Amino acid sequence: MDREIVVPGQLLSENTNESGSGTYVKEGKVYSLLYGVTNVKNRISVIPFSGKYIPSRKDFVIGTVFEITSSNWIFDIGSPYDGLLHVSEYPRRIESSMMREIFNIGDSAILRIKDVDASMKIELTLREKGLRKIKGGRLITVPSTKVPRVIGHNGSMVSMLKKETECEIFVGQNGRIWINGKDENMDKISEAIDMIIRESHTSGLTDKISQFLQVQKENEKDSEEEKVEDINTDLETVETAEPEDTEDAEKIDEISRKVDQLLDTEEN
Repeated sequence: MDREIVVPGQLLSENTNESGSGTYVKEGKVYSLLYGVTNVKNRISVIPFSGKYIPSRKDFVIGTVFEITSSNWIFDIGSPYDGLLHVSEYPRRIESSMMREIFNIGDSAILRIKDVDASMKIELTLREKGLRKIKGGRLITVPSTKVPRVIGHNGSMVSMLKKETECEIFVGQNGRIWINGKDENMDKISEAIDMIIRESHTSGLTDKISQFLQVQKENEKDSEEEKVEDINTDLETVETAEPEDTEDAEKIDEISRKVDQLLDTEEN
């Protein structure tokens, strides 16, 4: 059984040791708890096609502050349950009066779920390497069920996205993705992620996305080369023009501006 579509109640195995997430055991057999796709490694798990993110201990998430109390920042983590970041889980000691200087309403951060109790009280932490407030870049939201496809097997997809776009990227298990880089590269990575979500059910997706990004890169290169050729052509025209001609003089000024713009773009 590999990447098979299953429905709730469908028999998956007669070995109870193979029961993973998204399954349940009844009378010594393993059944699907969800409508989704099976994932078979050491155990059988079922990845749902849709549904809200349900927090689990040690998950990495991206949250946005929507309320501040005397000792907690309360984060929306894209779940039916809110996340609480206590001041003691901030990397350094701070006073309650300083809390809004650290995180204000609307600020976002990369966090980890420290604990989830039986009543679904979600405790967050920032006391680990890599966890931080988000500054700049863009936030993209995808279904949390599609996160494994965005990450890829052993991180293959997300590593390729970083390499091909030269962007920073962090994928939260709650379906929020932070990207940071040049605007044109963030546009490309956004298109690639949209494509991953649309075609998440297909095989060979990493190679397909890589080819898509390489084509985008080649198109940009061709466009830049065309701009240079156009300017070179204009410069040749100017070299043969009579300086006293008013129209030619205006053309010289226009081409000079184009050259300056191109040089500024290359420097940046």
